[in-house]
Amino acid sequence: MAEKLQPAWLLLFGAWLLVTAATLASLFFSEVMDVPVCVLCWYQRMALYPMVLVLGLGLFPFDPRAARYGLALAGVGWLLALYHILLLAGWIPEEAQPCVQGIPCSETHIALLGFLNIPSLSLLAFTLVGLLLLMLRRTLAS
Repeated sequence: MAEKLQPAWLLLFGAWLLVTAATLASLFFSEVMDVPVCVLCWYQRMALYPMVLVLGLGLFPFDPRAARYGLALAGVGWLLALYHILLLAGWIPEEAQPCVQGIPCSETHIALLGFLNIPSLSLLAFTLVGLLLLMLRRTLAS
């Protein structure tokens, strides 16, 4: 069992590092760069921010159940980020958009490398975290 714990711990640590970096990046964009935060971005943050604590608490002492809770949050965040990307692409009609007043969800404020906007970065982060946590569960199951 001990030979399984080290790779499993490293996978959980990698997922925790990723959500911590994503959390700090989201705070940097909103608090330092003054990028407005739309409703869908707030919902994605509600899925992301608790993972820093949940996955971090699963590290010391190692608790593989943290992967279950992290996967649930990553799944919710992933679906929200996908919906946000589809909204930006124009595939979601205006009637189904949650942000109509104030800060619209259909605006792109940042485009890194010309194509990476905040919702696509969010989708990438949730995808990578989900994959790491699935690998963790597979490592422990084998």
